[in-house]
Amino acid sequence: MPKTFPGVTVVDHPLVQHKLTLMRRTSTSTKQFRELLNEIGMLICYEITRELPTELIDIETPLSPMKSPVIEGKKLVFAPILRAGMGFLDGMQNLIPSARVAFIGLYRDPTSLKSVEYYFKAPEDVADRLVVVMDPMLATGNSAIAAVDMLKDKGVTKLRLMCLLAAPEGVEKFTKAHPDVHVWTAAVDDHLNDHGYIVPGLGDAGDRMFGTK
Repeated sequence: MPKTFPGVTVVDHPLVQHKLTLMRRTSTSTKQFRELLNEIGMLICYEITRELPTELIDIETPLSPMKSPVIEGKKLVFAPILRAGMGFLDGMQNLIPSARVAFIGLYRDPTSLKSVEYYFKAPEDVADRLVVVMDPMLATGNSAIAAVDMLKDKGVTKLRLMCLLAAPEGVEKFTKAHPDVHVWTAAVDDHLNDHGYIVPGLGDAGDRMFGTK
């Protein structure tokens, strides 16, 4: 039985796992990888928004008036960590077109493996909204921690983290730094290697998305 981690939901739906297997393969093309990431983004977003609060409103159907549920309160903010987090965005916006978008620019220093900020842009009222941080790989955990730190500095209190793959080391570090932020992922893999890559993993998600390696 796969190991479980407090504060982490592994989305084990067969469609998610099937598409993840296709993405792991070396033979998967850049185009296919990008399409699959988009599709998985939509499927995980469906799970991550399962418990959103709703309220009843009055509507008219072709046959009669009724009370029917809609999402309560202000709409979500999707916050992709550039650049690989953008691979989730189209699928998630197809699911929730009214969601706002915040952009978080971080890169991992290849020597220290620490995250370096280079860009941040969010809606003015981001602190009043539920924010879903998106990063395909929760490896060392440094980028996700830095992104959540930045959002909390802006007053955000309702946060969720969405990723495609996670390493146990990254999960442990992130949940220790931000125990109030739940994580959704398609899989928690075996370990990190000496270069900070998830094993068995799928390589560098950004490079595979954009064909830059």
